[in-house]
Amino acid sequence: MNTWVVVLVKDFDSAKQRLGPALDPPKRRALARRNATRAIRAAAAGEHRVVVAGSEEAAMLATDLGAEVLIEPRQEGQNVAAQRGIVRATERGADAVLLLSSDLPLVTKKSVRELLAVAGRFDPPVAVAVPATGRGGTNALYLHPPHAIGLHFGADSLAAFRREARSAGVRFEIHISAAMALDLDEPADLVRLRRAV
Repeated sequence: MNTWVVVLVKDFDSAKQRLGPALDPPKRRALARRNATRAIRAAAAGEHRVVVAGSEEAAMLATDLGAEVLIEPRQEGQNVAAQRGIVRATERGADAVLLLSSDLPLVTKKSVRELLAVAGRFDPPVAVAVPATGRGGTNALYLHPPHAIGLHFGADSLAAFRREARSAGVRFEIHISAAMALDLDEPADLVRLRRAV
């Protein structure tokens, strides 16, 4: 099966705005770049990977790490970025895609490999979601076929993905992953990260 990992990387200067009370702009920028590097490396656990980059700098980082790159003409949010990545992957013959956030400070190749192994056991059509800690978000989403359901990243996305899968007759599974559960959106997440490392 031809599976692509799509990593969604925002422009480093505009990333992590909600961490403003805890980190100044240079530290937020450095954190965003560090997380993106980790996610792109982790994505190498898949057969193929493409980075949807929100800036030239993010694209250069992905290229340096050996990933295929798709530079966004403009940043229009995570759902649009994910859709662009899906289109690129399907143009390359993808049967399935794994959409991966670049905000995951604990993600590893092993965690990506485990998710792909679990998801690959289910007959299509299927969607497998990795919940974020708190807020009802989704940090990774496996889709087989790539357009099995629409995209609803953002607040309460997990419930939205579940509802759409149910209405579309698509199997919906939850995959719990400690390495993918923490994303850095708010100052409290930095406290969780310090406890985890």
